Amino acid sequence: MTTGNVDRRSELARIEARDPLSLAGLIRSIPDFPKPGIVFRDITPLLADPTGLGKAVDALTHLTRDLRPDVVIGAEARGFLLGPALAREHGSGFVLARKPGSLPHRTISHEYALEYAASVLEVHEDAIVPGMRVLVHDDLLATGGTAKALCTLVEQLGGEVVGCAFLIELAFLPGRAALAPHEARALITYHEE
Repeated sequence: MTTGNVDRRSELARIEARDPLSLAGLIRSIPDFPKPGIVFRDITPLLADPTGLGKAVDALTHLTRDLRPDVVIGAEARGFLLGPALAREHGSGFVLARKPGSLPHRTISHEYALEYAASVLEVHEDAIVPGMRVLVHDDLLATGGTAKALCTLVEQLGGEVVGCAFLIELAFLPGRAALAPHEARALITYHEE
């Protein structure tokens, strides 16, 4: 872990200590969903709480301020929840990565593996220009398949992935390692199922 990352996490801990509302306290754990043995981290209570939602956007912005992205990219559908607000706070644009056939203009695509299946993401071929600084965002880092696919799409278009930012990281899964050499940052980390 870099010194800068330790400093950002320390600052986030100070923000949390000053604020009685804990982001982690707004995340509901649902056992055995979508299948037995899995604990699903449900962010809908956080999204429904105006203070929690604002705090999540503010904290993600603070966590990634030093990356200075030109654009934030997020995958359908959960990357669309906080991604546009994060982009707005950075004064940058937002790029949609969607399932095949969902975007109206010419696209490039990338097939990738998920925990239970394979999937494909597409972006408009003109959404990212060479040299553009891109922050990859999703709500959750688990195995890293979706975020790695986003990194690949960015790089296929000549963009520079400046980092990957998540609301939640499941640290007991290999997501962080799958994203290497790209840096991954998360607000909330679960070290066990």
